[in-house]
Amino acid sequence: MQYGCRICGGRLREWCDFGRQPVSQSFRDPGATDSEFFFRLAVGLCLSCTMVQHVEEVPRSLMFHENYPYRSSGSEFMRRHFEEVARHFLKTELADPGSFAVEIGCNDGIMLRTISEAGVRHLGVDPSRRAVEVAQASGIRVRPEFFEEETAKAIRAAEGPADLIYSANTISHIPYLDSLFRGVSALLSANGVCVFEDRYLGDILGNASFDQIYDEHFYLFSVRSVQAMAVRFGLELVGAERMTVHGGSIRYTLARPGARAPRPEVAELLEQEREQGLDGTEQLQRFSARIEEIRVDLIRLLGELRADGKRVVGYGATAKSATLTNYCGIGTGLVEFVCDSTPGKHGLLTPGMHLPVRPPEAFASPYPDYALLFAWNHAEEIMAKERVFQEQGGKWILYVPKVHVV
Repeated sequence: MQYGCRICGGRLREWCDFGRQPVSQSFRDPGATDSEFFFRLAVGLCLSCTMVQHVEEVPRSLMFHENYPYRSSGSEFMRRHFEEVARHFLKTELADPGSFAVEIGCNDGIMLRTISEAGVRHLGVDPSRRAVEVAQASGIRVRPEFFEEETAKAIRAAEGPADLIYSANTISHIPYLDSLFRGVSALLSANGVCVFEDRYLGDILGNASFDQIYDEHFYLFSVRSVQAMAVRFGLELVGAERMTVHGGSIRYTLARPGARAPRPEVAELLEQEREQGLDGTEQLQRFSARIEEIRVDLIRLLGELRADGKRVVGYGATAKSATLTNYCGIGTGLVEFVCDSTPGKHGLLTPGMHLPVRPPEAFASPYPDYALLFAWNHAEEIMAKERVFQEQGGKWILYVPKVHVV
């Protein structure tokens, strides 16, 4: 079957197929596992604009709904990150009286909270009603809906133009970027900026972090593909800042053409991508080979530990763990259960492989011999929190950039 690029209409070359996968945040009640939605998780490279993207789309109503369980403030690291982001914007884009900030996918409002406390006019847009309720309880102004062109026009009519439109780990989730960026163009002030953070294709390939590919991450951005996308939607890429968040991300800054001079790092990163062959198929093929190596090594290790009578539990019922567990076939025969700090997941089963999700207290009752760290991008924070586990002989299993035991 021939697939077309959702950005430019060019031909897609499929290069990675993870097979049958569930919706990554569809945690199941133990008595309701017979009606689960599955789709084929495969990604392709556009041979025209180089955008890496899924070849099949999951209906957004199945992924982003009023009961969406993820909360941005669930990690101390992410809370600090968004507070720092807000303080930066307060010094730069929102320094003038009357400035107006809009966040696409504000979740529980952790970034906007700092902006609100500074007295700056703001508005969040998010379809998850329960997350919105948390944000509103903190005094954050939020529209509980998806951000599209009509949403943006309504906001502009009611609020005026936005000096800053910000989004973190959301833009890559949205297949219909034509409507979103028409909305950005309609809402953005003449000298305003659209700033968004997302996981970086270069880091995903370099670290073999294939679990970053799941239903929500429809696009895997590179600097070159974002630059081409910006031009297509009447904007210009003027900034591209590397970050360590989520195992490697980039903060992209878009502006109206000619409104701001592109910063030097844009050209530098474009050159690095050319040197690395990031827009070609050779590196993608190497990535596929590394994925298979990780799958084989992890299944072998878990099987050997089980045969030796060792207890293994998972740590962090993350969205990305759905790709890993379903691609590798990791069920309760290899991992007993998964500990997670999100109350809304407790007592449920993980998507697809149906591992029981238990609260953090279960981790020490008693400690397992090994913990498979699904939330590897927060390894430093988690290991510091669970230092007693290691002091008592417990060991961590990580699989990025390769399978290894800590």
